[in-house]
Amino acid sequence: MKRSKIFIQALVWVGIAVLYYAVFSFFFDTPAEFRLRTSTYRLEREYERLSERYDSLLVVLDNVAERDRNVFRVLFESDPYDFGGIGQDETWLAYERLSDMSNRALASEFFSRLDGLDREVGRLSAIYSGVQQRVAEMGPRVNHIPSIQPVVNNDLTLLTASYGLRIHPFYRSLRPHSGVDYTLPEGTPVFATADGTVRDVSRRDTGSGLTLVIDHGDGYETTYSHLSRSGVAVGAHVRRGDIIARTGNTGLSLAPHLHYEVRKDGIRVDPIHYFFMELNPTDYQRMIRISGSGMQSFD
Repeated sequence: MKRSKIFIQALVWVGIAVLYYAVFSFFFDTPAEFRLRTSTYRLEREYERLSERYDSLLVVLDNVAERDRNVFRVLFESDPYDFGGIGQDETWLAYERLSDMSNRALASEFFSRLDGLDREVGRLSAIYSGVQQRVAEMGPRVNHIPSIQPVVNNDLTLLTASYGLRIHPFYRSLRPHSGVDYTLPEGTPVFATADGTVRDVSRRDTGSGLTLVIDHGDGYETTYSHLSRSGVAVGAHVRRGDIIARTGNTGLSLAPHLHYEVRKDGIRVDPIHYFFMELNPTDYQRMIRISGSGMQSFD
């Protein structure tokens, strides 16, 4: 009987202790819980602060990007390229990688990208200031930068030879091809690709046939070869888009076509990179792929 009483008392004390612990745990934190709760609170505050900072940086970046687009429109009279739709597969892979990361790794990634945004804001601001100064210095001279194709080539099917080493159609040897070739019927209109002054119109003994050269100033010069006839004389002032000649098959030419070159400070450069006023990003990338497909030169 005495043992039963002791056992019952023990059970009562155990119940009281459990109840006390439950009540205490409900209203009060243990030292470990208090530390965790405090740490969580600090992390929440830090996350909110960093999120606000991140949002403000995005606003600054958007403003810088918009100013950059405005500068592009002033310089080149066209909307800038938008490559935002490119690389969607890579974007999804990046999302999958982030979803598999731990909270600690995500926090590290977040801080790293935040620092990167800080640096990018500084870099873009410096670039914008430089471009803005250059635009102010150039003024109307931006119209003298070659920036369109010399023929109508909306579907991009007329380009038959690009800049670089190509097999010469007559000598059958690998030779530098210093421009691009457009294959089209004889008599097709040829356009000036920028404002400038006609420097030369002549039949050349080099195999280029009837060739027209325009001096655009600021070191830019364009050449149009194998023409059937010229529509302008030496010394004439032309504007971008003016019809200056007709295509032909003169000189050392495999078939009727136009050979077009761009020079900057006396150095021949790839004309494809100077079609930015009329090529959208998709067309530009398509033309780059076409130019890299090893086409046959016609001159």
